[in-house]
Amino acid sequence: MSSHREAPAISKDPVADNTDTYAFVTDNKTVTIIANFLPSQSPAGGPNFYEFGDDVLYEIKIDRDGDTQAEITYQFRFTNIVNNPETFLYNTGPIGSLTDPNWNRRQVYTVTRVVKGQGSTTLGTNIPCPPCNIGPRSTPNYASLASAAVTKVGGTDFVFAGQRADPFFVDLGSVFDLGTLRPFEALHLIPTANAAGVDSLKKANVHTIAIKVPINRLTKDGTEPTDPMKGKAVLGIWATASRQKGTVRSSPDAQSSGPWVQVSRLGNPLFNEVIVPMGDKDHWNSTNPSNDVQFAQYVAQPELAKLLPVLYPGVFPNLAALTADRADLAAILLTGIPAGIIPGFQNFTSSKQADMLRLNVAIPPTNSPNRLGLIGGDLAGFPNGRRLTDDVVTIELRAVAGVTYPLVNPSYTPDGAASAIEDGTFNNPGRTLLNTFPYVGTPYSGYSS
Repeated sequence: MSSHREAPAISKDPVADNTDTYAFVTDNKTVTIIANFLPSQSPAGGPNFYEFGDDVLYEIKIDRDGDTQAEITYQFRFTNIVNNPETFLYNTGPIGSLTDPNWNRRQVYTVTRVVKGQGSTTLGTNIPCPPCNIGPRSTPNYASLASAAVTKVGGTDFVFAGQRADPFFVDLGSVFDLGTLRPFEALHLIPTANAAGVDSLKKANVHTIAIKVPINRLTKDGTEPTDPMKGKAVLGIWATASRQKGTVRSSPDAQSSGPWVQVSRLGNPLFNEVIVPMGDKDHWNSTNPSNDVQFAQYVAQPELAKLLPVLYPGVFPNLAALTADRADLAAILLTGIPAGIIPGFQNFTSSKQADMLRLNVAIPPTNSPNRLGLIGGDLAGFPNGRRLTDDVVTIELRAVAGVTYPLVNPSYTPDGAASAIEDGTFNNPGRTLLNTFPYVGTPYSGYSS
């Protein structure tokens, strides 16, 4: 009899897979929330260029009272428009505007704001997405096309949905080769060649949904908190994607019906990728944050913390001896950090454990952000929300390695190597960001890739 078990399903729905969520305080007392989908896009992805699913419900959710339930939800539904079904081409000439007849296949969307107990309000309909960035002949003024797709809705909010340069940076090739982090080898800890990190997403695109909302539109009492130690200053934020339960496939179309079923979600970066084990990933994706206590064991005793001393023999002796539950990681990822641990800071929502980005909106943005966020002394950075420039892979690796455990147990001394771990891809010169909404950079051109 075979000893092998049937492998659990790990769904990778590229149209509905939520790859990253960001949330940060921006100018003029606003909050920007970004949710990215359709990961690892090849810019030269024609003739059927990437687009949002017109059968997917995309949502950005905000908990404003600490109960780990969404009190405010922004919903996005997309519609495809084909001008000429007799051609295989995405465009038949240069695309000079969002209404250019040369652009054959386009998308528009509807944005709805749902407030718990108050119903829903349609903020905008037929809002255009920009095209994908094809090349200098097809999209000669791409930045202006994307700028034209930034839309004010509801009188106060701004939205954008479309292709962007993937802002995430990580050396996937090294981190999943048994943790062979290239810059870490400068310490000569294992016998491989030291090298700079290689950004696996250096020239990849992604599809972004972004909103920019006044702070007082999101807080429980409709104010703009100024005291970071007040509970009302903290928002819990995550993004989801859902599909309808039933699909009937018949030529040439498929028809979906029934209730929406959540198939993807993400709050904190890398939670599903690194914390949740293989057998629970699909279940985690379908679950609301309010039910995350069932996954808390994986935060309290993370597998990666046990692997590091094995992968780097003799380098992490203190981490190897640490057997207590990781209350530091539980605070960072599941409850928020209570007041009294870090001077002048808290992003605690409640003792109820849930994977959400927790953003203290009373902490203003800084003109000199530190890539290491909170562990680098920058109160405006991850895990206080997440900015596009936060080096979350390095931050989370160092946290798992023990640098944050003294926050809950001052007698613990982290291993020296814990604060030396580097992903090594932060200084990728090809990464582009914008100074204005939607902040995520112009996507890479297919022609130039």
